Amino acid sequence: MSKSYKINTKIFIGFLALLALIILTIPLQAHHNNLHFSFLSNDTVPVSLSNANDTTTPIKKIDTIKQTIIDTLVISKDSLDAPVKYSAADSGVLIISTKQFILYGSAQTTYKDMELMAGTIEYEQEKQTIKAKGSSDTSENSLKKTKFKQGEMTTLSDSIAYNLKTQKGITYNTYYQEGELFVNAGKLKKTDSNIVYAYRGSFTTCNLDTPHFAFRTKKMKIINNKIGVSGPAHPEFEGVPIPLYIPFGIYPLSTGRKSGILPPTFTSSEDFGLGLENMGYYKVINDNVDVTTRANIYTYGGWSINANSKYIKRYKYAGSLNIAFQRNKTLNRTTTKSQNEFTTSSSYMINWSHSRDNKARPGTNFSANVNFGSTRFNENILNNPYQNFNNQLSSSIAYSKNWNGKYNLSLNINHNQNNNTHLVNLSLPNASFSAITFYPFQKIETIGTPKWYEKIGIGYNGNFQNRISFYDTAFSTHKLLDTLQWGAEHSIPITLSLPSLGPVTIAPSISFQQRWFGQKILRHWDTNDSTVKINTQKGFFTQSNMSMGINASTRIFGTYQFKKGKVKAIRHEVRPTFGLTYTPDFASKNFYNVQVDTSGRTMRFSEFDGNIYGSYSEGNFGGINFGIDNLLEMKVRDTKDSSAEDKKIKLIDGFGFNSNYNLLADSFALGNFNLYVRSTLFQKISITANAVLDPYEVDKFGRRINSLMIKQGKLGRITSGSLAISTNFQSKSNDGKDNEQSTGELPHDPFLTPEEQQRQLDYIRQNPAEYTDFNIPWQLNLSYSLSFSKVLKPDYSGYRTEVFSSINFNGDFSLAPKWKVGATGYYDVKNLELQQFSMFISREMHCWQLSVNITPVGLWRSFNIIISPKSGILRDLKINRNRTFSNQ
Repeated sequence: MSKSYKINTKIFIGFLALLALIILTIPLQAHHNNLHFSFLSNDTVPVSLSNANDTTTPIKKIDTIKQTIIDTLVISKDSLDAPVKYSAADSGVLIISTKQFILYGSAQTTYKDMELMAGTIEYEQEKQTIKAKGSSDTSENSLKKTKFKQGEMTTLSDSIAYNLKTQKGITYNTYYQEGELFVNAGKLKKTDSNIVYAYRGSFTTCNLDTPHFAFRTKKMKIINNKIGVSGPAHPEFEGVPIPLYIPFGIYPLSTGRKSGILPPTFTSSEDFGLGLENMGYYKVINDNVDVTTRANIYTYGGWSINANSKYIKRYKYAGSLNIAFQRNKTLNRTTTKSQNEFTTSSSYMINWSHSRDNKARPGTNFSANVNFGSTRFNENILNNPYQNFNNQLSSSIAYSKNWNGKYNLSLNINHNQNNNTHLVNLSLPNASFSAITFYPFQKIETIGTPKWYEKIGIGYNGNFQNRISFYDTAFSTHKLLDTLQWGAEHSIPITLSLPSLGPVTIAPSISFQQRWFGQKILRHWDTNDSTVKINTQKGFFTQSNMSMGINASTRIFGTYQFKKGKVKAIRHEVRPTFGLTYTPDFASKNFYNVQVDTSGRTMRFSEFDGNIYGSYSEGNFGGINFGIDNLLEMKVRDTKDSSAEDKKIKLIDGFGFNSNYNLLADSFALGNFNLYVRSTLFQKISITANAVLDPYEVDKFGRRINSLMIKQGKLGRITSGSLAISTNFQSKSNDGKDNEQSTGELPHDPFLTPEEQQRQLDYIRQNPAEYTDFNIPWQLNLSYSLSFSKVLKPDYSGYRTEVFSSINFNGDFSLAPKWKVGATGYYDVKNLELQQFSMFISREMHCWQLSVNITPVGLWRSFNIIISPKSGILRDLKINRNRTFSNQ
C-alpha cells in the first residue's frame, strides 16, 4: 500500500525550505540556481517520498521537523565538498529514507570539473555514488548513450557507476577518446582522474562510427596525456580480423617533447646493399635545447651519421646545428682486374643557423647561416634529386650595430664553393661602415624658407674585404696564403635637394670614390713560349675616381577611352630620365697594351683586373645619360554589375631602355643600351626579360670597331641577355572555396630557422605523394629560363657565347576522387636532355594513405611504396618498400 502527493507550485518554495531542514545530510547551495527541478506542467511537480522498497511514506509530523532543525548545524560526514548542479527534463524523485535522489529524462549533473549527462541519473549520498544509464526504445535499442566528461576526458557508455569521493568508476560498452586515439571497451574501469583500464576493447585513430581499421586487445591501460599500453593485439580491417599478432603495444599520447628511440626503415640498393635508414634517438636536454641523432647503415660497409641540435630562448635567440658524416662504400658493377670491387669515399657537411630577436638588444643584431662541407656530399644523398643537383654552397655570419640611425657598422664572414669546379672562396672578415646623409650648413632651428646651401647633404660609405681561394682537392697552407687578397672602397656622395620645377624633378650630385688594392697583375708576352705570362705584385695600391652630374625626371600620362565593350580605357605612363655627367680620367695610368698572339695582335688590360674590387674605367666621360621607362594598364568594366568598381589590370609592369653618350670621347662615344621588360599577363604568366645591345661592329676576333651598325640598317648586337617565364594553373576546389596558388613555400614559423623550413620543404618535394591536396582536382606549374653572354676565350683568340636554358615543371591531377597522379622534372634545353624526373601516385583512404614515389631519371634512380596511418601516434606503423639504383 502506497500513497503519493501532488504539491501545488505556490507552496513549492516553502516546501523546499522545510525540506532543507529535514534532510541533514544533503548539502545544498544557498543560491537557488544550483538546485532546480524541470516541471511537467505549469502548476505541479511530482515528488515521491519513499523507503528503500519504493513504498510511499506520509510526510513526517511537525514535531519531528522541529527536532531536525537543531541537527542542521552539524555537517554530515558523507556530505560533498562542493555543490552539485543538476537538472532533468522529466522529473526528480527524492527518497529520504535511503538518501537517494533520482533524475529522469535528459538528466544532467555537474560536480567540480565532472559533468554527467544520461537518460536516468541516480545519486546515493551515503556511498557518494552516481549511477547513470542511457535511454532506449521499446525494442531495447539505445537511443542516447550516457556521456561523462572530466577535464579533457570524454566517454560515451551504455551505463556508468562512479564514486564522487574516490573518483573511481566503471562503465560498460564505452567509447572513449584520448588525443588521436579512439577506444571502444566492453568494460572500462577508472581508478583515478588520470588512469583508465579497458577490458576486451578495440582502439583506432579512425574517427568514424564504424572505423576502417582497429586493433583488438583483451587488456589495455591508458594514462591521460601520457601513454597507452596494450597486451597482445591483432588488427582488423572493415571488421575482418587479420591473424597477425603483436605481443604488446605502446602508444605515446603526450603532446610535449619526450626523449625516445626513432625507428628505422628498411631499404635496398644495388650500389649500397641492404640497409636500415633513419634509425636514431631523440633527446630533450632541457626546455631550450634538444638533439636528434640519426644513422644509416648498409651491408656493403657504408654508413652515415647525422646529429642535429635545435636551441631556442624565447625573445632572445634561436638556431640549430647540424653535423653529418658519410662513409660510402659502393659496388663497382663494371669492375676490371685493375679495379677494386668497391669504391670508398668520405664526406661531411656542417650546417649552422642562428638568429637573434631584435628586442633582445635593440640597435645590434647577430645572425649566422653556415653551410660548409665536402663538394661530393650532395651527390651521395639518396632519394633527393634537389640536393643532388645543388652545386653551390654558401655561408654568412653577420654582426651589425646602429648608432641612433646616424651610423651603421656591419661585420661579415662569407663563404661560397662550387661543387663542380671544387673552388672554395672565403671572405673574412668583411667590414662595412656608413654614415647617413647629414646637412652641415643646416641651422639648428629653421626660421622661414631655408637657403639653397642648407640642403647640401654629405654621406659616407666604406667597405673592406679579405678573400682566400683554394681548391678542396689540392689544399695547401702555403698556396692558401698566396691566394690571400684584400681590398677596400670608399665613397663620399654629396647631394643637393632642389624644389621641383613644375612636373620636372631636378637632382644634382657629386661623388668621390677611392679603391685600395693589395696586389697588381702584370701581363707580358713571352716570345720563348709564345704565351701570355702573368706576374702578381703584392703591396698597397690605390685608385681614385670622381663624378658629378645633374639629373632630371618627370612623368607623362596618356589615356585612350573606349565607349563600348568590356575595356573601358588603356592608360600609358611614360617616365623619361635625362642627365648630364662628367667623370675625369684618373684610371688611364693603370691600363696597358699586351700582345696576345704571334700575329702581334694586342689587347688592353688593367693592372687591377682580378682584384676584389675591379678597376675604374679609363678615359674622360662628359656626356648625357638618358632613359625611358613605360607602364601600360587597362581598366575593365564589370558587365554584370554596372554599380561595381572598374577593375585595373597591368598589361606591362615596365619596359624601356637606358644608355649614355660621351661628348668627350673620340671613339665609341655611344654607350651600350640596356633593354628590359616586366609583365604579368592575365595575372597568370610572369615574364621578365633583359638584354644588352652593343651599337658597334666587331672584327673576326670579336673586337669592337668604331663603326655604328645603324649605318648597315641594324640597331646593334645583343651581347648578353636573360629571359624568365613562369606560370601556374589550377582548377577550382571541390568544396567551392577559393584556394591560393601554391607557391611551394611553408608558412612562416618563428620557432623554425629558415634552414629547418627548407629541410621540411625538401622532404615534401621528395615525398609529394604524402602531401597531396585532394581538394584540388588538378594543378600545373611551368617555368622557363634562358641566359646567354659572351666571354673571352682563354687563349685570347676571341669571344664565345655561353648559353643556359632549362624548363622546370610540376603538377598533378585526380584520376578519381581518391586517386591522384603527379610529376616534377627539369629539362636541359641546351643539351636536349631530361636531367631530373620524378612522379608519384597517391591514394586517399580517410585514416590511411598510400603513396608511391618513382624517380626514373637523375643521379640516383629510386622508387618507394608506403602504406601508413595518417595519425601521428601510429606514424611508425607503416609498410614500406624502397629501392635505389645509381646512374653514375
